[in-house]
Amino acid sequence: MTDKDKDRTANRPLARQGNEGAAVSAKSAISGFLAAARAIKPQAGGGRLVFALDATMSRQPTWDAACQLQGEMFGAVGAAGNLAVQLVYFRGYDECRASRWVSDTRSLRDLMTKIDCRGGQTQIGKVLSHIRDETVKKPVSAAVYIGDAMEEDIDALCHKAGELGLRKVPLFLFQEGRNSVAETAFKEMARLSGGAHIRFDENAAGELAELLKAVATYASGGLKALKASKSRGSQLLLSQLPGGRQGT
Repeated sequence: MTDKDKDRTANRPLARQGNEGAAVSAKSAISGFLAAARAIKPQAGGGRLVFALDATMSRQPTWDAACQLQGEMFGAVGAAGNLAVQLVYFRGYDECRASRWVSDTRSLRDLMTKIDCRGGQTQIGKVLSHIRDETVKKPVSAAVYIGDAMEEDIDALCHKAGELGLRKVPLFLFQEGRNSVAETAFKEMARLSGGAHIRFDENAAGELAELLKAVATYASGGLKALKASKSRGSQLLLSQLPGGRQGT
């Protein structure tokens, strides 16, 4: 089976498929992801986590670094126990794709090394619709989104975020950089869904990694598991969540 055939079996399109493109190598960082994952204690329970990425060209300068952090998140998910994860990404012209649901997150790390950034507009609305459709089939515990821009109708996105909030699917929106339009949209989407918005840059890589691991804890065991965790990332995430600000 060729690499191209493997890609086709590993993920399915949410919209019209684009060309496969050249692979981006991030394998040199994977050993670090695994070491971080081993340090996380599994949480009781289980759930489903959607992990969505903006893979448009504006993210190219920091894509390799982002792959390292996102790969560390997958390692955390693998250590969290009884948690299924699905990777969703968009790029190029009208290309938005989703992997199958997996508990073995090594396959998702491998898929990430095959994603390259391509120019195009954001497709956040399509991602939110996909999350809604998935949770109609079977409840989704939480969704992570990492991106740096927003080029869509903010009211339409907020409406979809509110729908997810009604379905108890919090959005954890990690904003790369300082785009003010994206910040306004992401903050409101987080509020409406009952999730959190956190901005990061290249100087906050360590903090982001801890926060991503805390999301895995939350998705696998809920707010109770997050509050029981003593990690710095869990405490930071709790400070952003509506339920986490209370003593319960």
